Amino acid sequence: MNWIADIDALETLYGTPGQPSLRKVAGQMTPLYRKWIMASRLCILSTVGPQGTDGSPRGDDGPVVVELDPSTLAMPDWRGNNRLDSLRNVVSDGRVSLMFMIPGSNTVVRVNGMAQLTDDADLRARFERKSRLPATVIVISISEIYTQCARALMRAGTWARDDSEGLPTAGEILAEMTDGVEGGAAYDAEWAPRAAKTMW
Repeated sequence: MNWIADIDALETLYGTPGQPSLRKVAGQMTPLYRKWIMASRLCILSTVGPQGTDGSPRGDDGPVVVELDPSTLAMPDWRGNNRLDSLRNVVSDGRVSLMFMIPGSNTVVRVNGMAQLTDDADLRARFERKSRLPATVIVISISEIYTQCARALMRAGTWARDDSEGLPTAGEILAEMTDGVEGGAAYDAEWAPRAAKTMW
């Protein structure tokens, strides 16, 4: 196996980036980037910390983040499984990337920056849903915003197909990992109603 372990060798292999890929980068929200991000209900939050990396889907019924000012975004941390992988990384390191997606569009908008975690009562109150508040809010200082190349979603046909038939369920995977002690059909049957009660 020929491993590429040198940046010069990597750049020689791929060549120079196209100028549009460099010119599209913004250091803060612009009118068009704002329009795009505020239309997104789903993003992937990527973090890094002492235990490694983490990628976590974040979604909401409306914009997945709010703009505090042109250089700052805020993302509520709604109820999940309480593993806290992303949050531990934010507290430990702070470097984050967010990939915003919108069904039907092959464009992905990336935000890179630094994040901090807060339990500030006033900021949490801005996200109230169904009398519930997020436990914390991730506040992201934007370093750069840019569009990603659309080819990956185009190749995958992301929004034009449904490949879910025959996939294992979360209950089946849990049963596999616990030798049948947990999970299974009962877990799957109970999960959706339980999640609906604690969605926000």
